[in-house]
Amino acid sequence: MQREEFVQQLWLDYIHTHPDIGSLRLWPLSTTAEYLTLVTLNYGPFSITALSAPLARMGYRSVGHYAMADKGLLIHLMAPNDDSSWLVLAELQMGTLSKTPREALTSLVHQSHPADCKGHNLLCRGRPWPMPSWALYQQLQNAHPLAAWLSVMGPRLHHAGFDCERFSESIDAISEQLESAGMPPLSGPQNGVFSVSTLLEHRFYPATPRKVVFSDGDEHRLCLGGLALTQKQLSDDHERVAEILLPFHTRCEMA
Repeated sequence: MQREEFVQQLWLDYIHTHPDIGSLRLWPLSTTAEYLTLVTLNYGPFSITALSAPLARMGYRSVGHYAMADKGLLIHLMAPNDDSSWLVLAELQMGTLSKTPREALTSLVHQSHPADCKGHNLLCRGRPWPMPSWALYQQLQNAHPLAAWLSVMGPRLHHAGFDCERFSESIDAISEQLESAGMPPLSGPQNGVFSVSTLLEHRFYPATPRKVVFSDGDEHRLCLGGLALTQKQLSDDHERVAEILLPFHTRCEMA
């Protein structure tokens, strides 16, 4: 698979999951995201260790590793060899969950069909394991929101981040348009995945909650991602927003 095809599949899956974001016409359709935040877990073919080789063959290089122990995450920043979107791979460390939710999530993941655990498109083909019950989802939600998110969504694109400098508009102006379109931002610098550097103005806009049918037939409306806007606090032509997205103190060296 070529990188262009991979990104196109990621984007099509993203707007299929979030049609309200796909229908936005606040910027040209040709505008590319500054970065794409993908959430996965440290299990078998879905681990960053396993995904690194196929991503490297598509022209992505690893440019940074970050650890957020309070969130149970290892994050890998990967840059393309052109001006397209960077990848922010957030890997949930299943061992950081307490015993009961860890075993419940592991049992669910182990039910993945072998055919759904192969190929280069593991991050854009949907959930490879059965849908959880509502009770299991609630259990995981109480233990770790990303564990619950993964149980429903599978390894996938959580949100796209856009750099307001590419729009030649301020973050306030675009934020006002998003709010008019029915997408108010969350309060505070959060996006449901990781902490963000204070070098950026960052706002996250949850997608419209959608109906989800669980394995026991229960139907509930959940917000399962969104989009982010970013703007540098200080103008700097040398660095991409993705390079300063994550707090510096979370950067780590990995053997």
